[in-house]
Amino acid sequence: MPARTTLRILSAGAGVTLQDGGRHGFLRYGITPAGPMDPLAHASANRALENRLDATAVEVSLGGVSLTSEGKPVDIALAGGALRVDLDGRPLLCAAALTLRPGACLTVRAGETGAWATLAVAGRIAAPPVLGSTATHTRSGLGGLDGRALCAGDALPVDEPRAAIGDPVRLRMPWMHRPPQTIRVILGPQEDYFEACVIANFLAGPWRVGARGDRMACFLEGPVLRARHHDIVSDGVAMGAIQVPGAGQPLVLMADRQPTGGYPKIATVIGADLGRLAQAQPGTILRFSAVGIAEAVAARRAEAIALASEIAREPIVRTQFSSEFLLGTNLIDGVFG
Repeated sequence: MPARTTLRILSAGAGVTLQDGGRHGFLRYGITPAGPMDPLAHASANRALENRLDATAVEVSLGGVSLTSEGKPVDIALAGGALRVDLDGRPLLCAAALTLRPGACLTVRAGETGAWATLAVAGRIAAPPVLGSTATHTRSGLGGLDGRALCAGDALPVDEPRAAIGDPVRLRMPWMHRPPQTIRVILGPQEDYFEACVIANFLAGPWRVGARGDRMACFLEGPVLRARHHDIVSDGVAMGAIQVPGAGQPLVLMADRQPTGGYPKIATVIGADLGRLAQAQPGTILRFSAVGIAEAVAARRAEAIALASEIAREPIVRTQFSSEFLLGTNLIDGVFG
């Protein structure tokens, strides 16, 4: 039998997981959807390979990952934050696609901006679905690879692999340029728990992204927000809901959020800006801007139109060389007198 294509994880930092579009329809049973932190990046990487937009992919955190292909070559695509990417020491752009050949080592590490990247595979990562989804939710041990984050030695079999790209190319995805300085929100659902001056302070900011954030929540540091009551009857929460606990420092619930919450929610990040917020590294300064339903819907429609368009591929012109690459290269071939 021909060798099967497998992605082998050589090393992985904290928070590197398998994710698909999410485990939807089970919140009423207390089951978190999980799914990508940056939905647009996830869809864009898959679109570049003509996969389903919600196909299973490797989500890379600031912890980074190194991997290789075993058996046969396979095409991969990357999209998301401006993380550092290299192939056998050769620097690449994060928005790139290539054929990963057996033995070649692709490494993704933290960069100057951005916090998450999606690594999609041309084919199907053969992870068993749980409740119809392969999305990993580590707190409950559901999905992915045994319900846990990926680690060194893990093997990810790829069914129906495709390998047609060849050398690395740059992916033209202008919609992925999303500076995080302004995040659009819709006020509510409990904005009536806050005085008008408090809502004004919330919108004025500025807010600093705290270091405590993870896939469950983004913690913010800034003006103290006081509600009329900081405890409510627990109700369902959506990704992007901004809760205000008693201490007055808000937190934004993200992909691995709990199903319900008992803190008042001053606002909710619109769907099109969820990835924009997720890509904000700790220490990033940002503000919130209140918009209406019509603008939120228009933003999502613009995303859908962008994802339906062709993604141009351009050759990568090499202008920078890593120190690792230079040290590993014989720059002088012989000595002449």
